[in-house]
Formats: sequence, structure tokens, C-alpha cells
Amino acid sequence: MTISRQYFAFCAALAFGLGVLAIAPTRAETVARVVSPDRRLAVELDLSGEGRLTYRVLRDDSPLIGDSRLGFILRNDRQILRGLRLRESFLSTFDETWEQPWGERRFVRNHYNQLRASFVETDRDKRRIDVTFRVFDDGVGFRYEFPKQDALDEVQIAEELTEFAVARPATAWWIPAYEWNREEYLYRRTPLAEVGTAQTPLTLRTDDGTHVTLHEAALVDYAGMNLMKADGGALRASLTPGSPAKVVRRLPFATPWRTIQIADRAGGLVESNLILNLNEPNALGDVSWFQPAKYVGVWWSLHLDKESWATGPKHGATTANTKRYIDFAAKYGFRGVLVEGWNVGWDGDWFANGWNFDFRKPTADYDLEGLAAYAKSKSVHLIGHHETACAVSHYERQMDEAFAMFARLGIDAVKTGYVCDAGQIERQDAEGQPIVREWHEGQFMSNHHLRVVQAAAKHRIAINAHEPIKDTGLRRTYPNWISREGARGQEFNAWGNPPNPPDHEPTMIFTRMLAGPMDYTPGVLSLQGRGQPIQSTLARQLALYVVLYSPIHMAADLPEHYEEHLDAFQFIRDVPTDWQDTRGVNGEVGRYATIARKDRRSEDWYLGAVTDETARELSVPLDFLSPGKTYIAQIYRDGDNADYKGDRFSFVRETREVTREDTLTLRLAPGGGQAIRFAAKR
Repeated sequence: MTISRQYFAFCAALAFGLGVLAIAPTRAETVARVVSPDRRLAVELDLSGEGRLTYRVLRDDSPLIGDSRLGFILRNDRQILRGLRLRESFLSTFDETWEQPWGERRFVRNHYNQLRASFVETDRDKRRIDVTFRVFDDGVGFRYEFPKQDALDEVQIAEELTEFAVARPATAWWIPAYEWNREEYLYRRTPLAEVGTAQTPLTLRTDDGTHVTLHEAALVDYAGMNLMKADGGALRASLTPGSPAKVVRRLPFATPWRTIQIADRAGGLVESNLILNLNEPNALGDVSWFQPAKYVGVWWSLHLDKESWATGPKHGATTANTKRYIDFAAKYGFRGVLVEGWNVGWDGDWFANGWNFDFRKPTADYDLEGLAAYAKSKSVHLIGHHETACAVSHYERQMDEAFAMFARLGIDAVKTGYVCDAGQIERQDAEGQPIVREWHEGQFMSNHHLRVVQAAAKHRIAINAHEPIKDTGLRRTYPNWISREGARGQEFNAWGNPPNPPDHEPTMIFTRMLAGPMDYTPGVLSLQGRGQPIQSTLARQLALYVVLYSPIHMAADLPEHYEEHLDAFQFIRDVPTDWQDTRGVNGEVGRYATIARKDRRSEDWYLGAVTDETARELSVPLDFLSPGKTYIAQIYRDGDNADYKGDRFSFVRETREVTREDTLTLRLAPGGGQAIRFAAKR
């Protein structure tokens, strides 16, 4: 770094008010610093006397993330950990507002200050590695970048040594990593010190009430990151295994962003745009061919064991049964009809044995061509289904033809599936010979999911992945990646032992849902699983359409059950799936949450509130409503005797006029909820 470049960078730092730049010292000290636009957050980089690189995050001048190590262990070379010196660094600022084609809010502000620091080893190899930090008002994102260089051509990463040394006592909400059922676990609430190996997002509440969520953004051609204990109580990255190493990349490349979302209150996490902002802009161009909507379908009956995926007397995917769902969708205004079990391959033991699936051939009792035409005549669209049973290479050989067939038939959305135990994805070589079993969140599957999304986009088809790789905001870059599962969904209420308890959704709102949309399949108004009650009131099932975001939401129950509850069903018919704005009105992780969202296509607002097993009264100021407007609040609430252990169906529907000057008191029953449509008076 020349004197003139040092001077230029120093002046830039002063101009932006971002921090101080220094040349690498001979003893441990801060070598670079950057602050957030509102100056409440600061990131500092340190080099120790032996050239070890660490970072810290301060909030209001107090450590939030203490000194945390950065580095790598390589399989094909020495570790990148010590002997580093600062080569050069640059500070910059960025501020834009961009528009989502669909989403929980239409316009997103992307405002951050950035530090890019380049380090070089002092030994003979002179290997280089860069670190970039982006500091927003709502948190921090950072990543490593391996520039092109003579000393390295390819890296095989055995482990990433990134740490998050949370500097304050905290409570954590987390699910375990490397277990057989992928992400489908109930969340644990423990002291931070008792966190085992955990998946992300992992949410913390420190002893002073600060909320922190650790996750990642833009997971591309890399292994998913989990978190495990490190020395001194820190959490350290644990990359998902792969072969021959956890990550194999040729230079140059950048890792995914490691993210730290920070808020004074739990609702602030819901309002954060950090994950999306760390992803690249839309790479597909016009995606207006995807329309956010609600759907019904042959699904819940399968989990109730009333119908089957396999052919035979109980087969659900028949022509006659599908027509029944199409007629129901047309009658009540649903755009989509999902049908599982429509294609050849479901007979026999298909679990983790998907080699018999043919994604281009329907079963003999399912008239795909005729049903697509029938749906079109009713202004309804079939939703395709591709269950791979983890025979991923087999699926990739068929998917382009399958997507082309669906596109010809007007099927513009596909639910994919990867049902098998974790670590059992079967990968083949080009000749069709098995190579190795992979994990759902390894580098191989990171690349597979992008291949699927890109192939589908060529045919103007959207993807809703189940048993997926985690969401890291790639829907910004590929807006046809519309939703996914990746958590314990409604099907556990059919046969789970136990079913989802009342604190499950109030936990997911502040953990899993921070990653992105989830296809939870709400709205089971019968409140009945397979021989077991659902731990929910009727009003709560309605509130889920607001508190859990997805641009596609299923009305999951059987058609006959909706016609038994037409009063409650009206909210499901009315509620949109595409939003102008979203507010985290109030909440506590795992206890309760109130979310308000504004319809993108009208002046109407919708509100949902859910609680755990404790009855609550919540005060909700209506200051999110537009000034000068009067609204008719269409309220769907728990009845006076409602209780998830008692009268689950106690339910009241009522209306009242309100303005933004009003405050509502929401009374939530144990395991209950409330849903409100604020219809603007014309």
C-alpha cells in the first residue's frame, strides 16, 4: 500500500465518519473500524502479535460480540489462521431503495457502511484473503473473499473457524444440527452456555433485552453453516459435511455472508431486511408470471391416512378427486390446486428410494392433460409436485423435460420434496454410478437447488421446496424460489408425537421465519389430526395466515371441513399473500406475537396474533393504519370460553369502526389467536 493510497483511504474514512484505518501493528491492536449509518453499531478488526485476525461488534459502545476468531482449516493446504498482516483496506457507504416483485414489503431500503480489508501472510507463500463487513442499522453481515493469486488455485475447506463470541449472558432458541429429521424439530429454549450444535437461524435475547439472530445470507456453492461451542463459550461455525471436503472451490470466490441481526425488541427482528439486502439483485428480470396466491389440494387427506400417495383403492390423485378440488377452488376463489401422488413411482417403499419416480408420466387413473384443461376452464391452476425421495441425480436427468411439460400445460408452480433421513441424499456420477451420500445442506445440495430453480425459471415456473436447504435470501436473486418448508410444519399435527405445541409458532416467527417464507400449510379448521386434537383454537388457525409469511399459502383442510365453518373460512378467502408493508407490532420469542401487514393491492391492513399456552391481553395501537382513513375492523377472535385444551371451537366474528388513533385490546385464549381485516372505507 503506497503512502498516497493510505492517505486516500484515511481521508475517505474521515469523510464517511466510518472509523480509523491503520497499518498492521506488531502487537495486538485494532487495525480497522466501521460503524453503522446510525452510529449505534461498530465493528473492529484486530490483529494479534502473531498475526491472528479477530473481529468484535459494539452496540452503543458496549461489546455485543466480543473478540471472535476468523480463519480456515484447509484439507489441501496449511490453515489460514496466523501470520497475517493488513495489506490494505477501504471504507465506503451505500444507500438505495429497491422494489421486491413480491414479498412481505414492496420497497426495501439497503443502507450500510462497508469495510473491505485485505490481508496477506508474511511467510514465503504470501497467500491472500479479504474480509468484507457491511454494517447496517439492523445488524452486520461479513464474508471472506479469496482473490485470484499464484499461491492458491483451489481450496478444500475442512472447517471454517468463524466465531460469534456473544459478550453478554443470553437465552437462546435453537434446533439441533446433524440429526436425522433435518430441520423438523421443536425449538429448545436454553441459556446460551447450554446450546449444543445448532442450526441457524439461532436467536438470542441478552440479559439487557437486546435480540440477536445468527444466520447466513446468499448460500451459493458452499456448505450450510451450523454453530457449535468453541473455547471461552463462543459459538463457532460448523460447516455441513461434504466429499472430498466440506467445501471445494476454485479461486476467485466469496463465501456466503455470516449475519448478525440486532434489535431492541423481538418485533424488530421481523422488520429487518438484512438477509435480503446481502443477496444479489434479481437475476431473472421480469417475473410477473408468478402470482402470489392461496391454494388447496390433495395433501391433508394423505397425512390423515384417508387417502394414499400410492395407487389403489385409497389413491388420492385421481381424476375425479382432483376435479372435486378444482371445483372447490373455483367456487371459493383459490388460484391453485396441489396434487401429490399424481406420477408414477409412489407404489412400494418409495421413502429414500426415488429411482422409480417418473416426473413426466402420470398414473393411469390421473388424466393430467385433461385436468390441466379443466382447471384452466375454471380459472384455476394445477400446482405440480416433484418428490425426489433424495434420488437427486435421477431427478436432475428428468427435470428439464418435466418442467417443459408443466409449462405447456399451464402449471406454473412446483412443490419439490427431498424425503429421506439427513445425510442420505444419493449423489451419482455422470455414468449413473453412486458416489457418496450427501447432506441436505451440504455444498452439493446448495448447487442442486440452484440448478433446479434456474431450470424452472427457463420455463417460467416457480419452486416451493420441501425438505430443503435453508433459506438465506436467495429469493431476491431468483424470485421464482417462492417458499420452502425447512421446519416442523402442520403435518406434525396430523401424526406427530407430540403434535406442535402452542409455543411452536410464536417461536418460529422469531427464528425460522427470519430466514424467509415458509409453506407451513395453515388453516386446518377441523382442529383434528389422525386420532389426536390440534393444539390450537379456531381463531389461531386464521391468524397463522398473517403471522407466518409465504407468498403462497395453502388452505390445508378438507373442503367439507371449510363448508362446516364458513364464518371462519371467510378470513382465509380474504387474506392476501402479497404485502406492501409488514410491522412486528409486539411479541416475545416463544410466547406471543402480533404482526400487521398491508395488502399490496389495496388500502386494507391485516393483523394476526398468536400466543403460547398462556392466555393474554395485548394492547395494540393502530398507528400503522393510514392517516385520515376510517376502517371497518372485521375481527375473528377467540370466544370467552376458548382454550386449546378445552373448547377449541369457541369463536366470535364481529366488526367495529376504527382509525389510526384507536388502540385495540386483543384477548387471546390459551393456545389461541386473533385475526383482523382492516377494510378501508371507500
